[in-house]
Amino acid sequence: MERVRRLGQELSNWGRWGADDQRGTLNFITPSVVRRATASVRSGRVFSLGLPLGADGPQIGQGGRVNPLHFMTALHAGYGSPDGFHYNDDVLLLPLQAATQWDSLAHVYYDDRLYNGVPSSTVTSAGAARNGIEAMSEGVLTRGVLLDIARLEGVERLPPGFVIRPEHLEAAERAQQVRVESGDALLVRTGHITVFTREQNREGYMRQMPGLGLDCARWLHAREVAAVATDTNAVEVIPFEDPATPLPFHLVCIRDMGLTLGEMFYLEELAQDCERDGQWSFLLAAPALKVRGGVGTPLNPLAVK
Repeated sequence: MERVRRLGQELSNWGRWGADDQRGTLNFITPSVVRRATASVRSGRVFSLGLPLGADGPQIGQGGRVNPLHFMTALHAGYGSPDGFHYNDDVLLLPLQAATQWDSLAHVYYDDRLYNGVPSSTVTSAGAARNGIEAMSEGVLTRGVLLDIARLEGVERLPPGFVIRPEHLEAAERAQQVRVESGDALLVRTGHITVFTREQNREGYMRQMPGLGLDCARWLHAREVAAVATDTNAVEVIPFEDPATPLPFHLVCIRDMGLTLGEMFYLEELAQDCERDGQWSFLLAAPALKVRGGVGTPLNPLAVK
């Protein structure tokens, strides 16, 4: 934790956008950044980056997270004559972080403080009074850049425990002839999601994974990245670099930098298309659900090339 505290203090964005800020690095997405992002749309091809919400999802019960439960609340119900108006209705019961999702800035903390110095006591059984997911109501609409680290390493997928370091990110930029700039959303492909989508190995997907090492936090801070997402369920590497400090990347990025993290993004088809045409940037539309006090949100991100 001492390394986390030192790095967190060095990279802290507390007060950068005012004492009341709850958006963190999403503030880097300015109108000019959005206008620049639209220039990435050339062919109009659209790729869904979200996993389906259903009982066959990736969850294995960790932390109380279960796969979504879908119920029909009305089935062939009708009004009036037997051959007239009929309808069907349904309901979905799910953890907000059951599949593809963004973390809110109230999701993790240490030393009793959330992002921007907000007391952790502001999160109660009613939800997060500050830094909740509704602070992302303008969503993530910006230029996305995909860095394919599995491709860089010449493998279909990176092995569990593979630590992605800043030099990997920069090598991928050079190989793909793209550069991550201020206000961009960085998407990192490891290929690990195929452990679930192809092999249906939930345990293998959820327990251990490749991911970003803590050193990447300084790189993301310097580049002014607005949000970062990967195809794993933790973004960072597991097993942890230091077994005594669980999820250090989460702590520094969310609590100190105010950096939104996205997990379980499906990047396979997008990566294949990027490799075919050599275009690794795109318009990313990934709005959050406006759940009052939510600490996460399900979503279906769209990449438009």
